[in-house]
Amino acid sequence: MPYSVTKKLDEMKPKQIVEELNKYIIGQDKAKRTIAVAIRNRTRRKRLPDNIRDEVSPKNIIMIGPTGVGKTEIARRIAKLSNAPFIKVEATKYTEVGYVGRDVESIIRDLMGIAVQQVKTELAEAQAEKVSARVEERLLDLLLPSIGNDPDVSKDITPAGIPYTDSKHITREKFRTMLREGKFDEREVEVNVQSRKKVGIEVFGQANMEDLQDAMQSLGSIFGGGKGHARKLTIKRAREIFTDEETEKAVDTDRAVDEAKERVEQMGIVFIDEIDKVAKTGGSSAGGPDVSREGVQRDILPIVEGTSVATKWGIIDTTHILFIASGAFHVSKPSDLIPELQGRFPLRVELDDLTAADFYRILTEPANAITMQYKELLKTEGVTIIFTDDAIRRISDIAYEVNNTNDNIGARRLFTVMEKLLEELSFSADELSGQEITITDAYVDERLGDVIQNQDLSKFIL
Repeated sequence: MPYSVTKKLDEMKPKQIVEELNKYIIGQDKAKRTIAVAIRNRTRRKRLPDNIRDEVSPKNIIMIGPTGVGKTEIARRIAKLSNAPFIKVEATKYTEVGYVGRDVESIIRDLMGIAVQQVKTELAEAQAEKVSARVEERLLDLLLPSIGNDPDVSKDITPAGIPYTDSKHITREKFRTMLREGKFDEREVEVNVQSRKKVGIEVFGQANMEDLQDAMQSLGSIFGGGKGHARKLTIKRAREIFTDEETEKAVDTDRAVDEAKERVEQMGIVFIDEIDKVAKTGGSSAGGPDVSREGVQRDILPIVEGTSVATKWGIIDTTHILFIASGAFHVSKPSDLIPELQGRFPLRVELDDLTAADFYRILTEPANAITMQYKELLKTEGVTIIFTDDAIRRISDIAYEVNNTNDNIGARRLFTVMEKLLEELSFSADELSGQEITITDAYVDERLGDVIQNQDLSKFIL
């Protein structure tokens, strides 16, 4: 079933948001409801009078649960449902200011960069016909002299009895038809390509340093051959370059930045994964790595509370950005985070461990079910595979059993089980073209039975 959304996220009620999430995520109803309400409250806030709107801040969320139960997938699907700028970051990638590593304000700069590109793409799509027409004319300008000097081609396309020099308009239209049909795609032409060289220096530090880096790159482009140079390219490649150039001309950059800034400040979503990895380990005294972890938390705190972050596109206010954090919290617990940060994540939702019944639903219900993925992959080799209901239930039981006896990696266990189950079939699929193969519970036991019984093997293989 293809992915489709009938309404924009801004128009969807919490129940409708949950229904969309149900297409791809099994269970975790509490988490879905909490996320849906948080998203809907942002829409409600936009409808408030100006004097109240600024007083209403988003209710940030911490999702607690083991790996593979759907924390990241919930956030990712929410981002797909809307045109809201979304970024997923890992808390462990950031370090406290003054140490080597990325400073946390770069999260907002990256989010703004994503938003600018998102808006530019939308504006470009609106100008697609105009861009396509301009590109076509530029390609025809290149083709006319190159083909006009080719007597064989000129003879083929010039109407009988009409001199080539007297049929310029007719010839151009014939070129246009042939160009659209792809007949010139591999013909080489000489194109003046602008140099896009940049100084490859990565600067760590605050936003003003980022702006300095961009300035250095611009200077590098100017003094490093920015006048452009002639290259022999196929029409197909020239079309790609011209499309990029004409799209850049057609898009109003200032408008794109203004729209992106509005989206980031009012509807931006930051998903911070592995937040538990920067919490103090339970019961430990301050010192050692806990000092650095607490430093990262204190650096995250201002952007979650609401601060102004300088970017090359201007100042971004983070007050109304929605922050969703997640972590397994195996060793630490949410109360090990610094109190100030805890207070900025008032909503906490615990995700449930997955059962064998959940695994069965994951294999059968979602639009992107793993079984469907393998069916489509093998269909490309001409092999049709059919999973019986008993086979799917047996796969579910095995995944649940291995999770219980080894590390619990949630739904990710299904990928390892399915890969081992279909390993031989995938390897020899090209030799089985045209065949229909049924995967039964007996087939599952035959392929996985010995591995499941041998706990040492299942630990490493599954």
